[in-house]
Amino acid sequence: MPALSDFPITSRWPAQHPDRIQLYSLPTPNGVKVSIMLEETGLPYEAHLIDIGKNETWTPEFLSLNPNGKIPAIIDPNGPGGAPFGLFESGAILLYLAEKTGKFIPVDPVRRYETIQWVIFQMAAVGPMFGQLGYFHKFAGREIEDKRPLERYRGESKRLLGVLESRLAGREWIMGDDYTIADISLLGWVRNLVGFYGAGELVEFDSLKLVPAWLERGLARPAVQRGLNIPSRPA
Repeated sequence: MPALSDFPITSRWPAQHPDRIQLYSLPTPNGVKVSIMLEETGLPYEAHLIDIGKNETWTPEFLSLNPNGKIPAIIDPNGPGGAPFGLFESGAILLYLAEKTGKFIPVDPVRRYETIQWVIFQMAAVGPMFGQLGYFHKFAGREIEDKRPLERYRGESKRLLGVLESRLAGREWIMGDDYTIADISLLGWVRNLVGFYGAGELVEFDSLKLVPAWLERGLARPAVQRGLNIPSRPA
């Protein structure tokens, strides 16, 4: 049976607690999905900071776990069948942890798949569009004279916020009364859009009513507050 030490990534980021889930991450909108989920579920874990500013995701050790070179990734020492199990892609990790614990995903098959569809909505639409808007609004893309890319991503991000606004009509959370991995997948991205990216005015965030209230409810959860800062960024 494989051991945790069989994973090459542990040679660069050694496990001090090999009986715990090993989290390799940084508190980006994708990274905090998993740290929030781990905090919400109470699963014991050990966080390892992966410094993307130093290109640590492109090291052979990290690529051995995630060949796509992106955070977050995990190793569960007690995976399916009791053997260590490595996993990347934040959406897949959310589903795995939800099913492992039986938390934050409905048991009813219809509601379960409805929850999953909203996680995929975040992965396929919200993350890519908000990320591109951030690039063209705040980072190097803002220097590009042709503003059509910015306008494209502004318009699409605004539309996606409208989808969320409509979904939240009459609902406290994406799935109604139940806080789920759908909310966990989206909170960091909406927070980043209006906070770190500073694009709230650009997408007319203040014209919305339900999304800002949902974001406030989510950010008020103690586990969310903790997860937003795990692992601690380099000084």
